[in-house]
Amino acid sequence: MTSATNLASTVAWLGFAVAFILGAISARTQFCTLGAVSDIVNMNDFTRMRMWVLAMAIAILGAQGLYAAGFIDLSKAFYTRPNITWLSYVGGGLMFGVGMTLASGCGSRTLVRIGGGNLKSMVVFAFLGIAAYMTMKGLFGVWRVNTLDAVAIDVAMHGVATQELGSFLAPLLNVSKKTAQIMLAGLVAAPMLVFVLMSREFRASLDAWLGGLGYGLAVVAGWYITAHIGFGENADTLEMMFFGTNSRAAESLTFVAPYAYSLELLMLWSDKSLIVTFGIASTLGMIAGSLAYSLLTKRFRWEGFSSIEDTRNHIIGAMLMGAGGVTAMGCTIGQGVTGLSTLSVRSLFALAAMIVGCGATLKYQYCKMKQET
Repeated sequence: MTSATNLASTVAWLGFAVAFILGAISARTQFCTLGAVSDIVNMNDFTRMRMWVLAMAIAILGAQGLYAAGFIDLSKAFYTRPNITWLSYVGGGLMFGVGMTLASGCGSRTLVRIGGGNLKSMVVFAFLGIAAYMTMKGLFGVWRVNTLDAVAIDVAMHGVATQELGSFLAPLLNVSKKTAQIMLAGLVAAPMLVFVLMSREFRASLDAWLGGLGYGLAVVAGWYITAHIGFGENADTLEMMFFGTNSRAAESLTFVAPYAYSLELLMLWSDKSLIVTFGIASTLGMIAGSLAYSLLTKRFRWEGFSSIEDTRNHIIGAMLMGAGGVTAMGCTIGQGVTGLSTLSVRSLFALAAMIVGCGATLKYQYCKMKQET
């Protein structure tokens, strides 16, 4: 029992350390997935999108490299389970995309803003966490399971073990799944890197490289921490299991469900069955890293709501992000970088829906602003 507790604690502390560094990097580089889409829609500027794409490419190559070397088994992650609830990914992704636009940022950006003194993001944190918990285990969860999750394709019934793209490609090429995954990692990441390197402005920007590499490597580190360091024998059952994760599976960075688990731990602190997990620790680490950077650079500023409309939009956006993120099983980092690094079908569905939802909402806001002026 002591060994298991120590292992879970190690996973949590390492998660905090990785997220602390990432929080500081994000505060400096202004890495923001909403900003990436917004810059394209409003200014035709692809710089922050290239940061995001670089993070994806590094995460894919890093995660699949660890898998190829035998350090981790990505088939043990919840992203790769064979049941493809595609309507949940699309519906949840659209909700999340709309929500992050109304709330001025995704889950990771909200944490960075809290560290910088943004009180609006504190409100977003609370409402996002509540909505996420309600969608996991509460009122919204009943509706989710009985409607959206009920529309699914179980690829295991067709002889495909997981929803990793390599599982579909392997029998077609008559190669092992590992070989197929490695091939796909190169084929997917290569055009991403070409897109990133096409921009002379990006190549010359230290912050752009720092943001993209920071998020990509942090996701790779997360996989190594939970799926290798945190993978051990349960002394009670003598079975191998993952310690220090809420899902009891391999995880890496994601910022929706950990909001809910953080609130649960704070409210039920005396419940000894609850512990600080990798997700909770990484949530706290992002805030702490951003706070440290903001204080050191004297950029810390208190910021509040400007109007009732501003308050309303942030609360609605937070609720949509919480419900949508759980339904889609991740956020723009959780699915868009971490999930994508597993080359999972679900991540492609969810990421596309998030971008569409965000882009459509930005267009609507722009048209509304033009009408009012």
